[in-house]
Order: sequence, then C-alpha cells, then structure tokens
Amino acid sequence: MQSPSSLPPVPPQSVASPRDAAALDSLAATARTQLALLNFPVANWVVPASGPQGEAALDVLVAGAGMCGQTAGYALLREGVTNIRVIDREPRGDEGPWATYARMLTLRSAKHLTGPDLGVPALTFRAWYEAQHGAQGWAALHKIGRIDWRDYLLWVRETVGLRVDNGTELIDVENVGELLRVRLRSAAGEETAWTRKLVLAFGRDGSGAPRWPAFPSLSRDASFGRVFHSADAIDFDAWRGRRVAVLGAGASAFDNAACALEAGAGVTLFARREHLPQVNKNKWATFTGFLRGYEALDDARKWRFHTYIFDEQVPPPWETVRRCDDHASFALRLGEPWRDVAPDSSGVLVTTDKSAERFDAVIFGTGFDVDLVDRPELWRYVKDIDTWRNHVTPQQALAHPDSARFPYLGAGFEMRGIGGASANALSRIHLFNWGGTMSQAALAGDIPGLHVGARRLAESISRDLFVADADAHWARLQAHDEPELIATKRYVPPEERG
Repeated sequence: MQSPSSLPPVPPQSVASPRDAAALDSLAATARTQLALLNFPVANWVVPASGPQGEAALDVLVAGAGMCGQTAGYALLREGVTNIRVIDREPRGDEGPWATYARMLTLRSAKHLTGPDLGVPALTFRAWYEAQHGAQGWAALHKIGRIDWRDYLLWVRETVGLRVDNGTELIDVENVGELLRVRLRSAAGEETAWTRKLVLAFGRDGSGAPRWPAFPSLSRDASFGRVFHSADAIDFDAWRGRRVAVLGAGASAFDNAACALEAGAGVTLFARREHLPQVNKNKWATFTGFLRGYEALDDARKWRFHTYIFDEQVPPPWETVRRCDDHASFALRLGEPWRDVAPDSSGVLVTTDKSAERFDAVIFGTGFDVDLVDRPELWRYVKDIDTWRNHVTPQQALAHPDSARFPYLGAGFEMRGIGGASANALSRIHLFNWGGTMSQAALAGDIPGLHVGARRLAESISRDLFVADADAHWARLQAHDEPELIATKRYVPPEERG
C-alpha cells in the first residue's frame, strides 16, 4: 500500500459550474442549424393507428426521461417516428439520479465521451461546456460535474424540441389486440392511453429494485429511521457527530460514506472482500467493435463476457476513495462481511464475522437487483418473460444467479415470452435500461454505449412499425402521384399513359 505522501494530488472537482444563458442560447441556435442540415425535424411517415373506440394511439410511449429515455425519444424523432410521448414520474430536473441519489462529485466516465448528442457536434457536452467556459476551461476540466451533466441533458432536450410530460407515472400495461393499453397517473388523476410500442427507460433500477441484503433482525418497516439504501433520500446533516456504518465496496458505498463524512459523521465502511476491486473491466468493453458486435455473439460467448465482467466488479473511482481517506474519522474494514443488522430506537447493532458493534445509522451501498418480479407495471406478464436462466445450463444459472435473472432480449431490446399468450405483448415492450446488459452490452445505462443503443432501439422500432403496416405502405406507394416531368414537353397526363 502506498504512503499518503507519495500519492498524486486529486485534480479540482466540482458538482456544477457557473451558467452562461446567452452563450447557451447561441449554441442552441448553432445546434438547430446543424440539425437542419441533417433534415431534422424529419416528417412523420408512420401510418396512424387508433384504439378500439377510435381513440388516437401513440406509436411509441417512452416511460422514463432520464439520460436513456431522453436519448431514445430524440433518436425516434431522428427516424421520423414523431407520434411519441415521453413521460417521467419525477419533476423536471429530477429525472435520473443526478440531482437525487447520485452523490458523487463528478461522473465516472471520461469527459470526452459523447452519447446524448447522437453525432451532432454542437449538441456534445464539450460544445456545451466550452460555450460557457472556453477552450481553456475545457482543458482544465478533470471530469464532468453531475449537476452540469443534469443541466446539459435538459439543454439538449429543449434544443432538439423533445417534449416530456413530468409528474406522470406508468402504472399498468395490458395488450389489447395490436396495441398496448397503458394506465398513467399524474396530479390530474389517472388516464388511459394506447400505444403500439412501449419503451421502459426507468434507469438503473428499471429492471428490478434496490438490493437489500436479507439479515435475520432487519425489517425495513421497523428500521426506526436508521437504516438506508444508497438510493434513499438521506439527510446527512442529521448524523453530524454520530457514527455511521456503510456496507459495500463500490462507488455508491464510497459516495455515501463521503457525504456522511463531509456532514461531520464518523464513518466505518465494511466490505466482504479482502481488498477493493482494482480494475474496471467495463472500461475495456467500450470500444466500437464490442458495443456494436456484442449483440451478434452466440449466447455462450455473451454469458462468458458478462459474467466475467460482473464477477470482477467495478472499483470505486480513485478520486472518491481519496475523498473518504482524507477524513481522519473514516475507517475501512475489509474482509469483514455483515451477518446481522438489528435496528432499535437508539441505534443499530451490526454483527460481523469479527465483532458486534453499535452505530447510529447504517447505509447499504449494495446496488440494484435485476429481477422483473419487482416491476409492478409488468405484473401481468412477469411470469412469462424469458430470462437468461432459460439459455444457460442449470449449473451456470446456479453459479451466477444474478446474471441468470437478466431478461433475454431480442435484437431491438424487445422482451421475449416463454408462453405464446404473452409473446405478442412482450414483443411490443422494449427494455432500454440496465436490464438489457446481458443481451446487448451496456448500451442503455452507461454513457459510452448510449449512442449505439439509442440508434439501435429507434431503428428497430422504425423497422417494426413499417413491417406491421407494409400493406398500407403498398397502398400509399400506388397512390403516390408526383409527376416529375410536368415542367417539360415530355409530360404525359395520367389518362394518356395507358
């Protein structure tokens, strides 16, 4: 282990930078000019659909307007699929984790990565940042502040003209004929909508729920306000001068430990591993060949790649580890898994392999499960959703139970059914979040693969919509009558063409 005096300094980091509204308005005008050069906005070409009583039906409903849902909606508009609706249950600015439970100072990804721009230079984060802080500001930037990223995403949304209905939640899905009937809830009450396609872009927990370890004495209903998951809203100031225990060895565990330390708490972080994960294998899996080619691999190779990546785990960013180590009140206890967590009105007793110790509060930095049983809006179909368990041997599923629960998706992120009755409904539902990783690689959750994933999703939906209406398009083709030679002496009127 290196001595603190030999370590390099941590580059300056900040959650957000100052805004320059005039510079951003000017950049938005440039971006719209570049979009116009790409023939955007594109005219809608999809044949209109109607519900059973003649109600207008959407072509696509995108549920979730964070980074992935927003980029999916923009990609659909680029394809000329414009009869869409994008919703998010949170208010504007709280979509995704950036202003809520994300507690890092900066993004994990390198600052130069692109994604939400879909190839338009003036829509890149670099263009957005340089417009406000110049080339020197960009050169000095270490990594992207998470609130800067949130504000950048909102600016992209507004610049491309993507409407989002905030405060609107998807609560139920049911297949009726060739459409999906969805129930939505907002402050105005419940409404029913019809759509041909549904994109689930709920984010990191969009294919499951926060992972809560099962301990004999732990009940979330009787936690006395002392037991938290890293995805919870936490008032860190309430624990100033108190002792907080954190479980986990990943980025979220260290992020939450850092926030508690900065609020004045003493923090002990526990992990079952004897040492922290050292190498982020996900960084290797971000080159174009992998991102574009992974989906075409056979199941055995896909399983081999991602079970290995998952087993290796992702280390916390070095800057985040230093953020904790800089506090004298921080202790790291490796090789000490927890055996029980028992909260009461005066504290929490944490029992490990080595000790039993009381803390004032505990935080689980244990990530999210992928298990569609936890998704209430899919209750009708969850028992019929195909998963990777059905495509590997029983021994492999037993060795990697978390991987085996991932849904087994088609080439366009569509879900597949193991029973005939649900197959039609599931083929209309596209899972564009972390749950697609085993089938598609990290194209719907991590920035490096987002541009590949959003385009693939939009192109797949576009293809499906055309194929479904092929006969109607055949009729449109026959009815097409735009005479090319009317301005020449070679023009022949329709009645004379024979």
